[in-house]
Amino acid sequence: MFLDKAERFPDKPFILYKDEVYSYSKMDKLSNQAARALRKHASVKSGDCVAVYMTNSPAYIWIWLGLSKLGCSIACLNNNIRTQSFLHCFRCSGAKVIIADPELHDAIEEVMPELRKENVQVYYLSETAISENSETFLDKVKAASDESVPKSLRSFVTGKSLAMYIYTSGTTGLPKAAYISHNRMLLATGLFDICRIQPRDIVYTPLPLYHSSAMMIGICGTISKGCTVVLRQKFSASQFWDDCRKYNVTVIQYIGEVLRYLCNVPKRDDDASHNVRMALGNGLRTDIWSEFLRRFGEVRVYEFYAATEGNIGFINYTNTVGSVGRVNYFQQKVMPFELIKYDVEKDEPVRNAKGWCVKTKKGQPGLLIGKITVLSPFAGYAGDKSHTEKKILRDVFRKGDTYFNSGDLLTVDQQNFIYFHDRIGDTFRWKGENVATNEVADILSLMTFIQEVNVYGVPVPNHEGRIGMAAIRLREYYEFDGRKLYAHVRDFLPNYARPRFIRIQDTLEITGTFKQRKVELVKQGFDPSIITDPLYFLDEREKKYVSMTQTIFDEIKSKKMRL
Repeated sequence: MFLDKAERFPDKPFILYKDEVYSYSKMDKLSNQAARALRKHASVKSGDCVAVYMTNSPAYIWIWLGLSKLGCSIACLNNNIRTQSFLHCFRCSGAKVIIADPELHDAIEEVMPELRKENVQVYYLSETAISENSETFLDKVKAASDESVPKSLRSFVTGKSLAMYIYTSGTTGLPKAAYISHNRMLLATGLFDICRIQPRDIVYTPLPLYHSSAMMIGICGTISKGCTVVLRQKFSASQFWDDCRKYNVTVIQYIGEVLRYLCNVPKRDDDASHNVRMALGNGLRTDIWSEFLRRFGEVRVYEFYAATEGNIGFINYTNTVGSVGRVNYFQQKVMPFELIKYDVEKDEPVRNAKGWCVKTKKGQPGLLIGKITVLSPFAGYAGDKSHTEKKILRDVFRKGDTYFNSGDLLTVDQQNFIYFHDRIGDTFRWKGENVATNEVADILSLMTFIQEVNVYGVPVPNHEGRIGMAAIRLREYYEFDGRKLYAHVRDFLPNYARPRFIRIQDTLEITGTFKQRKVELVKQGFDPSIITDPLYFLDEREKKYVSMTQTIFDEIKSKKMRL
């Protein structure tokens, strides 16, 4: 698809980044050079996977395209992960080559001894060495020929072949590498068809390229239509509309938090002065949706529901505020799904006397499950097969049927509109990222003074999503060490997954089936005026967990303190 557009519109801008313009032909040539440099210097062969550990930039795109031309896949590593999380995600991919941003050098150096043991090659996107023994990549690209890469190198690639790994927290454990085939990427471009995005459109993507929203929908969608995409290294709420005006943007991508951040920026006279006609994304709350339209004008919002690895998705093509889509006869034929009753306390689907799952009635929240078929497959995750198995429900309505478990509760109203309700089990969202409580609990449990731990997400007044909190029981004769715990979570967890609050309890309550109770803990939150247990707060300035005070609570509530 990309080569077709490069041939048809060679001079058309493909990527706008800062003050740079990258035409389709320029990106074509750069990707040819990248492919040749990788073959010559890194000995990358067709069928290999290469890990990319970078922030947003045009190089991210031309490296990916270069790898595609070689018949290779790419592992899109989250640039926030560090140490153990980094090693886990990298090893899942089976890659032996990493291309990294120079500014992520310190993070790479932390794990370099492990990488050397495994004979991993690290190339930095620079022309000059940034440290002793470091390999450069940009100079090798510039020295390479920009001649087309032979098609024979990718002749074995089919729709089912691996295109990339995108990482998701899922519901348990460390981030999992979701298997993204070329078919799946093509399917993602279908959203641009549904939204009727045109070649003349200019799409703004301030979301990270390691996410499926930016990479699969934004970049691949842009290629499918031959339009233009504006990349930003990092999202900025204060610069958002200035960027839209500067680049004459017509389509914006978002996740729920993005539009909330925009609504929180002080009002300006030119708020509705822009050419944006459409917003495409997911996770948008109804109140923010209405506020966004009131303030920034008549923008058509296409809210969708999907999971990176899932086999079912919806899109709100009717522009109904709050909805993620509508029950559609044709979709049910191609991608059959059901909403089933779910026992939140037992953390499992409800089954009747015969052992079958029970469908919910209209208006009732139910667990979304998608039937696994040839047309709606579930490819699963790389590495540990048990992770894939955990997402499959078997013998749901009849013997032998299989469904993908989305892990989300949705509702359908009387008019057949579909609404997102909540996440079940062990995952919550903070700062636009899924946080798996089991993963965090496993990391905290490594501390010698912690006997038992229960991790959960608590709502924060005037904030989107839920923030991490942990109730812990100390080992006998041990004391809580706030400085050690801070150093531990900093080393082992990305910023968004670090518990901001710690609650110390004598006993952790469990259910009759030995599952930890979270509901009451979530309700009580982190208010020191109602909790008598010792409470601690992660203080970045002090570099330790400090005693939680009413002053800290009030500053968080009034947004004087940023989380």
